[in-house]
Amino acid sequence: MRKFKAADYKAEHFDWKVDGKVATLTLNRPERKNPLTFDSYGELRDLFNNLCYATDVKAVVITGSGGNFCSGGDVHEIIGPLTKMEMPELLEFTRMTGDAVKAMRMCPQPIIAAIDGICAGAGTMLASASDIRLGTAKSKVAFLFVRVGLAGADMGACTLLPRLIGLSRAAELLYTGRAMGGEEAERWGFYNSLYSSEEVLDAATKLAHSLADGPTFGHAMTKKMLWQEWNQGLGECIEAEAQAQAICMQTNDFERAYVAFAAKQSPKFEGN
Repeated sequence: MRKFKAADYKAEHFDWKVDGKVATLTLNRPERKNPLTFDSYGELRDLFNNLCYATDVKAVVITGSGGNFCSGGDVHEIIGPLTKMEMPELLEFTRMTGDAVKAMRMCPQPIIAAIDGICAGAGTMLASASDIRLGTAKSKVAFLFVRVGLAGADMGACTLLPRLIGLSRAAELLYTGRAMGGEEAERWGFYNSLYSSEEVLDAATKLAHSLADGPTFGHAMTKKMLWQEWNQGLGECIEAEAQAQAICMQTNDFERAYVAFAAKQSPKFEGN
């Protein structure tokens, strides 16, 4: 069986560290507000694909350095070269960026985004692809694709964003490209909660450790169902969840929870 040890992974285009069962991915080009490049897109895609085969990491935090999350695709290293490419190369690029989002949604680990400062363009899609988003009041979220003459339909924005904040609100942001402040982002449901700049990463890390100490097989099944059920009818969803829950009921964690409850103790989950 294929294995991937996340603790041994050496990232080339961002920072990656593992503390116990939690990995933290930090976009680290603070002098440019952490933009993405062709290489970092590809590495993000490959890393999250590999996390499907990791048993040592149970939750992931994604954040940015220097007081910002991510300013999107690098203007000079990506947008400039794209204007000179032919259709086959352009399609290869847009499929690669979308594959990074798909890999984030397909990996079994819950992903928590800790967002401060600028979260724009492709950065908003890394945030949208995460399972939970914690932000700050001073952060700015902007789906900027229309500002560079493109459609708002990028990296799954037209399917992910409406599911997070609703169709009409998503349409406004994608048509106008305007920035959404942190308090508005929380009010609209993009952020789960707000923290100060000094607290947001610690809050995300604490939540990640809490999830990693929980029934991680069950968490992976929840994430799979959240993704799988988007395109199913209610009857199909109920049947899929019946099967998923029956599988989870065969885990030792399910029995551990019952034994602990009967003994009036807190269960200690082991992810199996």
